[in-house]
Amino acid sequence: MAKNDEKEAKKRGTTGAAKAYDASSIQVLEGLEPVRKRPGMYIGTTGPEGLHHLVWEIFDNARDEAMAGRCDTIEVALLPDGYVRVADNGNGIPVGIHPKTKVSALETIMTTLHAGGKFDNAAYKVSGGLHGVGASVVNALSEHAKVVVHQDGGMHMQEYKIGKVLAKVKKIGTTKEHGTIVLFKPDATIFKEGIVWNWDKIVNHLRQQAYLVKGTRISVIDAREADQKRAFDTDRIFVREHGFETPSTTFYFEGGLRSLVAFYNKRQAPIHKNIFYVDKEQDNVMVEVAFQYVDDITPRITAFANNTYNSEGGTHVTGFKTALTRSLNAYGRAANIIKEKDENFTGDDVLEGITAVISVKLPEIQFEGQTKGKLGSTEAQSAVATVFGSALSSFLEENPDDARAIINKVLLALKARKAAKAAKDSVLRKGALEGMTLPGKLADCQVKAPEEAELFIVEGDSAGGSSKQGRDRRTQAILPLRGKILNVERARIDRMLASVEIRALVVALGTAIGDVFDLTKLRYHKIIIATDADVDGAHIRTLLLTLFYRHFRPVVDGGFIYIAQPPLYKIARGKDVRYAYTDAEKDLILKNMGVAPAEVGGVAEEGDDAAPEEETEETKVKKSTKANIQRYKGLGEMNPSELWETTMDPTQRVLKRVTIEDAQEADRIFDVLMGTDVASRKSFIQSNAKTATLDV
Repeated sequence: MAKNDEKEAKKRGTTGAAKAYDASSIQVLEGLEPVRKRPGMYIGTTGPEGLHHLVWEIFDNARDEAMAGRCDTIEVALLPDGYVRVADNGNGIPVGIHPKTKVSALETIMTTLHAGGKFDNAAYKVSGGLHGVGASVVNALSEHAKVVVHQDGGMHMQEYKIGKVLAKVKKIGTTKEHGTIVLFKPDATIFKEGIVWNWDKIVNHLRQQAYLVKGTRISVIDAREADQKRAFDTDRIFVREHGFETPSTTFYFEGGLRSLVAFYNKRQAPIHKNIFYVDKEQDNVMVEVAFQYVDDITPRITAFANNTYNSEGGTHVTGFKTALTRSLNAYGRAANIIKEKDENFTGDDVLEGITAVISVKLPEIQFEGQTKGKLGSTEAQSAVATVFGSALSSFLEENPDDARAIINKVLLALKARKAAKAAKDSVLRKGALEGMTLPGKLADCQVKAPEEAELFIVEGDSAGGSSKQGRDRRTQAILPLRGKILNVERARIDRMLASVEIRALVVALGTAIGDVFDLTKLRYHKIIIATDADVDGAHIRTLLLTLFYRHFRPVVDGGFIYIAQPPLYKIARGKDVRYAYTDAEKDLILKNMGVAPAEVGGVAEEGDDAAPEEETEETKVKKSTKANIQRYKGLGEMNPSELWETTMDPTQRVLKRVTIEDAQEADRIFDVLMGTDVASRKSFIQSNAKTATLDV
């Protein structure tokens, strides 16, 4: 080993044998240190989602009090300086000395992981918080926290700094109230993207929870700009009674999930009047189900277990689908609506156009994975199938008009499925599925490994020509689309596959579509939508995103969809050439070039036919100090080298990955923007007009 190398290795501790791995190598993190060391393990991320997760954790404790029948009012207030205050009128966190920890139960809950009242069924028959980490994790990730408990005539308080106790629990007064107040301020050193609360996100989440815990009043107050911060820090349980002039909203629903289905369908056209609803306990599992069919083809099923949203469904959804298919087939044949020659309804047939919400509550609950996205408890499947199946049979018998409308809707879906299968089979031949018969307009790449392959979906033949010449042929494929593709929001597969452009895209992806979709056959792990930076380009991009969201959802969920960010301007001053992606960036580049406004040669459009200035020695010098700006109208106006340099070169380009943070909100937005409800779309546009970026 050379001397310098040996010296460097010594600094790194890599000379000779590696340091022994023994008992002394094991690091033990005490108290709440593991949470601050690895916050992502407990809240998923330290970005906006993780920040809002802190609110959900504290709210869930109050909600569980309501589920236990000990609380009927919860209040969440956003305060100045990033503080959040959550209060409930439940029994209050116990403040007596814990027999094991020898400190108060309040301190134990707030400073010890896996401590709480939800590990047995004595205090909480069902709960959403299962692992005893919620309050302590929030405390650990907060710069400052304070808990005030009203209990048994006394008012007790304890404060914390980054999870550490500032003083023992102390009695600060007497009270006639009962309940718990939790005040916390997230630590900006953990949440480095900033402590910014999203009002709409919080309101939507708490509205949903109000439907799930019927009869509970949930208030949300936006007091971030309030002058009376000290008043909001009051030790009274609720501050809404003070009558401050602040934005607030209150949710209270007696109808439970029936009200939630009505809310989801307020922009839809129901095909039957009565919303199905059942709320019953079976084998120690509480089952609540509501549904209504609408004039649409997209199924919308929302599932909860112990009030936790299950984005991936689970056993309760399986039980619902099984009972729905069996009950509708039985009723249709018994009522002679389904003839003997007709085949039975499939699961896909009965789900078309349904809006359903399924909620189960059970004492011992099992989720698949850390995110609680999928319920794994097997007893939930049989309980839902039994309760829902029996209640649905009664509903169909007692509401014959609704029953006939539902069966006719499903019959239409059956006929459409047959037509779609014929169309699909004609397009997705075996050879095409295996990539042997790719569309002629596709300029494919050379690599076969999907991990290395990229597909650029570009707008028009002009952009297609430039990108085909400028690409890296080894890894980059180009698929030009002509014009605007079909809006698939309300189109079935047979109509979709009649579109040449959509058919070419389906075959190019390789996954097939519908019931034979197979994500493992995706031919490209980067699918890049590269449209022009104008209104038409934005429309085409939205149509493509609608197609991917409705029919290739696993591709979106897998993070395979990207949006290219081509530049808006090319700025040249002599040999100094730079690209700007926004107007602000253009101004900054000109400033850095030292160009005064008088020295800007105007915004030149591609193809300008202005007569050239007669060139002299004087104009040559003038041109060299003047900045010329070219405004790109579309990708087709760039020559291949410009397109490669700005939009396709992996070392320089800017891509935006398409993700879904809130599937239910994404579903609603697609329905508003791409559906048939003109009034809702007009209202959305008017409400968001000020935030729109227009190219006019």
